[in-house]
Amino acid sequence: MTRSKATGIGFVAVLLWALLALFTVGSAPVPPLQLSAICFAIGAGIGLIWAARTGGLKQLRHVSWKVYAFGTFGLFGYHFFYFTALRIAPAAEAGLIAYLWPLLIVLMSGLLPGEHLRKGHVIGGLIGFAGAALIVAKGGVGFQTSALPGYALAFLCALTWASYSVLSRRLGDTPTASVAVFCALTAVLAFGAHLFMEETQWPTSAIGWLSCIALGLGPVGLAFYVWDIGVKQGDIQLLGVASYAAPLLSTIALILAGVATANWPLLLAAALIAGGAALAARASAAASDSN
Repeated sequence: MTRSKATGIGFVAVLLWALLALFTVGSAPVPPLQLSAICFAIGAGIGLIWAARTGGLKQLRHVSWKVYAFGTFGLFGYHFFYFTALRIAPAAEAGLIAYLWPLLIVLMSGLLPGEHLRKGHVIGGLIGFAGAALIVAKGGVGFQTSALPGYALAFLCALTWASYSVLSRRLGDTPTASVAVFCALTAVLAFGAHLFMEETQWPTSAIGWLSCIALGLGPVGLAFYVWDIGVKQGDIQLLGVASYAAPLLSTIALILAGVATANWPLLLAAALIAGGAALAARASAAASDSN
């Protein structure tokens, strides 16, 4: 596989993640843990079928249990925080805060051995967090105290995925088929937690069922496999910059679906988050060129 083709495959994940908020809203009233179990079971099925057909199942025996534990924690934690945030806070605002993860990845990666945190990283971080502050403050028009827990969970969501992405670099290369195990273990963990913490609620409409299935097939399924291929065999820097388009695409999808209303504070916040992340990514590219 060529580098450009792998990069293109990885970009598919960005497009799929842009639909995560929309499908999550459509899956209501399914509680977060139950939704995670359903989606990851579908995502695991996709991966295991693919691994069986390509002979990848044999590779899974040689993957350390520590890698499986780490991957499961990253997937479970991220989606638990994400689904919960979108249940108790406005979808567009919570979704944008959750999409601070590309920016956090750039900032945190600058602290890794051999990397350097430049002025552009700091400035980009401040711009991005200004966008998040604008979301929470509603552009100065009002302050939704009732939504604060959801905003906090959305930020934990971003922090979890950024930490998972950065720390995974220190675990060494693992076969893409291992993602299927991450998904399977996450589904089991989510289902067990659901039985103890939630009341089972199934979708009440065809839209609800289709949203759950679409989540498992796309944003919480295929996306993890194509992203794995992209970051391992493609242009990681280009994919990192491309991922900053996700919050903008997500907001557009919510607006087109009638879930969110287009307004200047929301659009400005999206622009600030994407712009700050892009500035930070540019600083990373400059640091790589100087090494």
